[in-house]
Amino acid sequence: MITTRTLVASLAATAALAIGLTGCSGSAAGSAATTDAATATSLSAFGDLPALEAAARAEGGLNVIALPRDWANYGAVLDAFAQKYPEITINEASPDGSSAEEIQAADTLKGQDTAPDVFDLGLAVALSSTDRFAPYQVATWADIPDALKEANGLYTGDYGGYLAVGYDPDAVPAPKKLSDLLGAAYKGKVTINGDPTQAGAAFAAVGMATVQNDGTVDDFQPGIDFFTKLNAAGNFVKIDPTPATIASGETPVVLDWDYLNVGYGKKLQGQRNWKVVVFSGAGYAGYYNQAVSKDAPHPAAARLWQEFLYSDEGQNLWLAGGARPVRAEAMTAAGTIDAKLLGALPAAPAETVVPTKEQSAAGAALLAKKWAAAVQ
Repeated sequence: MITTRTLVASLAATAALAIGLTGCSGSAAGSAATTDAATATSLSAFGDLPALEAAARAEGGLNVIALPRDWANYGAVLDAFAQKYPEITINEASPDGSSAEEIQAADTLKGQDTAPDVFDLGLAVALSSTDRFAPYQVATWADIPDALKEANGLYTGDYGGYLAVGYDPDAVPAPKKLSDLLGAAYKGKVTINGDPTQAGAAFAAVGMATVQNDGTVDDFQPGIDFFTKLNAAGNFVKIDPTPATIASGETPVVLDWDYLNVGYGKKLQGQRNWKVVVFSGAGYAGYYNQAVSKDAPHPAAARLWQEFLYSDEGQNLWLAGGARPVRAEAMTAAGTIDAKLLGALPAAPAETVVPTKEQSAAGAALLAKKWAAAVQ
């Protein structure tokens, strides 16, 4: 366990400041006309950002998948990229899909123009899918803590947060601790965001239950045991939460990332009261990850998308959605982060647990064996 004031600081020491996109030099390393975008592992392969932009514009498209517009401000992120590059048509597929479904789509559509170019994945799925990724290191690579990136750039942490509980105070009592959710007042009212064997947010919900029940992320069994009890009590609801299910009263208690729960409240303002709490004690934190498909039909656009997401502009857009951008520490040092937005984030617990890739892989393996039986 790691004690810290902020999520980023808990994961790694301050990263060295990276070269900003506006400072990339026009080297002779490559050009839009001669570079094979599908094998490019960094911006230097193209020579400079304008060359990459030209190659992406020539492709004319970008296929993204499983990016809900109300998730971490992705709507604004997509719109900003489209405004910046109007010649590149963004094709948004399966916005409510899970991380596992992203990989399934890539396998099913391989070789077709509609296959995903890029992925946004929970760590467990990213770890099991590296054979589908092309290595790519963005220009701001040095800003990203080593603990949050695969060394060759197969996948890279992008934004993160804490697992929190959102609840409607008009429907249930305010929970003070996780075990409160086992009480009769929560019968048929508690849900998580997806299936933890497929979705990163749901996986994190089991991780949070593990550490809140005096377990460690070396073994997710205490978290599985908690959900077994929650299900046996009749309190667990197998409905994926959305603003619509919250508004209808179907899911008045949601275990989800803090930024998503805060987003539900904003969207439902005037319709429902919605409170968000990160329980005291050990807080469970995690990041999602970006990856470029090795079979991307638009390989230059896929890499330009990465450069945009890891630029100051892209990172601040995620921050506007309540998520904690992976470059937050370096941007704070450089004075390029939106300090007002950063200061508005929910308070982080004093004690933070962040699973390593090995712990995530072990947790995923255990859930694959035991989850279905635990909540049947």
